[in-house]
Amino acid sequence: MATILVVDDEMGIRALLSEILTDEGHTVEVAENAANARLVRERLRPDLVLLDIWMPDVDGITLLKEWGANAQLNMPVIMMSGHGTIDTAVEATKFGAMAFLEKPITLQKLLRAVEQGLAKPAARPGAGANNNIHNPHAMHAEPGLTVEAAMTGGAMPQQPPLMLGPQSEQSFDLDRPLREARDAFEKSYFEFHLAQENGSMTRVAEKTGLERTHLYRKLKQLGVDLSRNKRNAA
Repeated sequence: MATILVVDDEMGIRALLSEILTDEGHTVEVAENAANARLVRERLRPDLVLLDIWMPDVDGITLLKEWGANAQLNMPVIMMSGHGTIDTAVEATKFGAMAFLEKPITLQKLLRAVEQGLAKPAARPGAGANNNIHNPHAMHAEPGLTVEAAMTGGAMPQQPPLMLGPQSEQSFDLDRPLREARDAFEKSYFEFHLAQENGSMTRVAEKTGLERTHLYRKLKQLGVDLSRNKRNAA
């Protein structure tokens, strides 16, 4: 697995990308601006960088140019932006970026870009526009759930055997507000299916009819103890 640096001034984006990529088995470091990114890059020598374009101090394109000019662009860089255009994508690849992801980023597109980026050597500034990882004209986010609505892309760890987990028939206290009763039911519902499917998020998503990313976010909202699942899998 790889060491990945995520550079974005939005704390929520940093946290989500970090959790997604960590669950995929990568080691993730984050930086909130160009100054921190320089320090982390020097200390860590990451295998890949996810770099936001619009940052308050030094923007991502400027930082990308700086790394290229200083012969520091020895790792693949994937640019991210919520206000990107085809011209922005072309400019980014011109200065050495290997791909451009438009926010909101779908989970599938993120993981595909990371996989492809890690499989290729870093682009040379000036040659990136011909890079075949992504055609700039096809660098738009796919429809569906976004990274902002996602929490992870990795499979969940193993749950305890079904006999030790939630049972298919349970009683609920209905003498409570509707939201509380609904949340209690949904928590038990998902815990039951997680136990039944041995913690496989993919199978639970298929069985419950939810996207895997939305499912994980739902589990977080309901307070399902996912850290316990990780401990049980250890």
